[in-house]
Amino acid sequence: MTGTTAPSTFRLGYVPGVTPAKWVRTWTERLPDVPLELVPMAPTDAADQVRSGDADAVLLRLPCDRTDLSAIPLYTETTVVVVPKDHLVTAVDEVTPADLADDVVFHPLDDTLAWDATPGRPAVERPTSTGDAIELVAANVGVLIVPQSLARLHHRRDLTYRVMLDAPQSQVALAWREDTTTDLVEELIGIVRGRTVNSSRGRTPTPPKDTGKDTRKTPAARNGKPAAGRGQGGGGTGRGGTTGKGATGNRGAKRTGRPRGKR
Repeated sequence: MTGTTAPSTFRLGYVPGVTPAKWVRTWTERLPDVPLELVPMAPTDAADQVRSGDADAVLLRLPCDRTDLSAIPLYTETTVVVVPKDHLVTAVDEVTPADLADDVVFHPLDDTLAWDATPGRPAVERPTSTGDAIELVAANVGVLIVPQSLARLHHRRDLTYRVMLDAPQSQVALAWREDTTTDLVEELIGIVRGRTVNSSRGRTPTPPKDTGKDTRKTPAARNGKPAAGRGQGGGGTGRGGTTGKGATGNRGAKRTGRPRGKR
């Protein structure tokens, strides 16, 4: 249509295991004229892709290279170990690094867990991806330690997982370029942080309407006292006036009878 401007599109990247669906729904409700496009990204490339402008923002896992990026941690993931269903550790609910001392523990190239020293025995070669490592676990070659969301993403009937204690954890974060904190980025920040639609964050408050009336209170009114000239019972409070019920009840009445004399 001539003379109209097509609505801009906001591109949101996300890494495997992260589910932005609930935030997308909120975005659609609040910004129906701005389409939100989801862009799948590899964990190893996500930071570079948002840095190069392939997306306006990205949901990724920390730690990552945060050069020139701003990031807001959203939540911390539970770390688990993925094993074959007949593995010995399936007899317990939680596993420690010592329980894996005799196992080959895969450390894929796209792993974001910041290990000081990985438990178990190292593999001869690091798998390229978490998906490749899952295939090796299914072949009963070793085990894999990952965030729980990735274990669920790569679910197989012949595999299971257990919570891993004393292991590093990953944080899911919203990241964007420091020099592109646009109004739409601010809108997304509000959504992922759970701010309501009426939040004034990043918006200019609407000034109160000028009614043309002087709404300033007198000193007496500020102290909770009636202003001069107004009695509590409706009568005047000026000099020589009366206040209270007598003023209201006797207003305009004639005095009758003789004045009382001295006894």
